[in-house]
Parts: sequence; structure tokens; C-alpha cells
Amino acid sequence: MFEENRICQLLRIKYPIFQGGMAWIGTAELASAVSNAGGLGIIGAGHMPPDVLRAEIQKCKGWTERPFGVNIMLMSPFVKEVMQVVVDERVPVVTTGAGNPGEYIPALKEIGSKVIPVVASVALAKRLVRTGVDALIAEGTESGGHVGEITTMALVPQVVDAVDVPVIAAGGIGDARGMAAAFALGAWGVQMGTRFVLSKECIAHENYKKFVLKARDRSTVVTGRSTGHPVRVLANKLTREFEEMERSGASTEELDKLGAGKLNLATHKGDVENGSVMIGQISGMLDDILPVADIIHNIVEGLPGAVGGAEAHCK
Repeated sequence: MFEENRICQLLRIKYPIFQGGMAWIGTAELASAVSNAGGLGIIGAGHMPPDVLRAEIQKCKGWTERPFGVNIMLMSPFVKEVMQVVVDERVPVVTTGAGNPGEYIPALKEIGSKVIPVVASVALAKRLVRTGVDALIAEGTESGGHVGEITTMALVPQVVDAVDVPVIAAGGIGDARGMAAAFALGAWGVQMGTRFVLSKECIAHENYKKFVLKARDRSTVVTGRSTGHPVRVLANKLTREFEEMERSGASTEELDKLGAGKLNLATHKGDVENGSVMIGQISGMLDDILPVADIIHNIVEGLPGAVGGAEAHCK
């Protein structure tokens, strides 16, 4: 079905479906499962120390022979060391966020890695293409975790029109309809985080998954706009406290202190009231936990019907 797809050809994967690089839960278990199912699994480096990331990469290599990637947050205090680990381990694909990976591209290109940054604006997309990246992930504000301001529907076609590299759409995509919509906007693939949180291979705490399953269309909120680093999460006790502090004029330092360690508190310890439950708006339509292979199969098999449904509205 995807023999002529630019992303599949570029990365030598079966399906143009990326798993989002989610800190703490984008582990080798999840990444290898996605890659084995024909997509591109991605280890979320987050704030991992270099030795921890190396161990995850080596586990992933042991569990899949197919291409996989590592997502590197360029604001990480370990970014230089983490990039060296990626080079040492010859990781096939590197996705990046929160910055410009330009200084690292020559070393990554030397080992044959494909570099695919996440962008939330046309200006950043153009700037990064000039550094020699291989593709771009245009991520709308519907996504979970750190977000921009532009919706997927508005962002993707503008990025597609502005650059000549293939674009992957992200944000608010969780089924075949979302993938069909992304293709209609000009994207060559999709990236999904929230959908893969609700997979059997994701190591997120059972409480975390159950909390996501209860989500409705308006269950997520965005906190941290005053800090310049907004984050989409499920509303809970922590978000209410965060919002109250923002309204009262709390400093960035005070807000950062409140948020420190809260993602791990939710993902690994299961405290979904005092922890940060990063998740996208698409959570409101998800109601099951499935093996990764079934998630990808359902999307791929449902794609012709989703496209046909769209065509039916044009008759």
C-alpha cells in the first residue's frame, strides 16, 4: 500500500506511522513493538542520563531488527552526551524537539542517521530545512505534553507548502480517519503519542492508563503558558494548583518547582491527581487498550474506508 510513500522509502519502514517520543514511557518496550509492527518506534530520551539512554537503545536493538529512532529534547542538560550516545550506537533515526539540532547534524549524517525535528511553526520549519534535515514533524497544539499554538489542521498544510522535505503530521491523530485527514493535508505520515499510551506494551502505570480512558473531549488543559513552555495535560489537582499559581503571578522558578518530578509521579507511581498526566485531546475518543500490532493494523486496514467515506461526501 505504501510502496511509493516518501517516508517509507526514506526510513525503510512498512507503514508511515511514528510513535511519539514520550519521556518516561517511550521506552525500548514500546519502541521495539511499534517497529516490529511496521511503524517507527521512538525512544523518548527526555532528561535521561546518557548511560540510561544507551541501555534503552541496546535493549531496543535486541528486540527488533527494524529501524527505530530516539527523540532528543534539545533543552536536556545531557543533550551533548546524549547526542554522542546516539552517534556511538548508530541510531537510524533521530527526532528532536525544543530547539535547533543544526550543530549536531553533521555528526548524525556521518553515521547515516535521518534527522527529523518536530516543529510548531512555518518559520521554524523553513529554518531547520536549511540545516539539512531529512523530514519534519509538524505538531499541532492538540497533542499532549509540550505544545505550540497552531492547530494540526492549520499547521500541516502551511508547513507542507513551505518546505520541500516530506512532512509527518502530529497532534490529534488516533485512528484511520486522522491518518486520511493528514494525507489530505499533504503529509506523508503521522505521529501518534496518545494512542500508543493506551497500548499493552506501554509501561505507563495502570492508573495513568485508566485516567486517560476516562477522558472526554474537554478533559485536557494547557498549563505553563506564562513560563513560555505550555504543556497539555489532563485536568487534576496539580493543574488546578498550577493554574491558581499562574493567576496569582507566581514566578517561573516557583512554577518549575511545582512541576518538578510530576511526570514520573504519574507515569510510574500512578498518582494521577498530584502528577502530570501528559496526554492529547484525542484521548476523548479512545476507549480501549490494545497491543501495538492491533493498533497499527486497525489504522492501516481502516484507511481505505476512511478515504472512501470522505469521497462519499463529494458525490
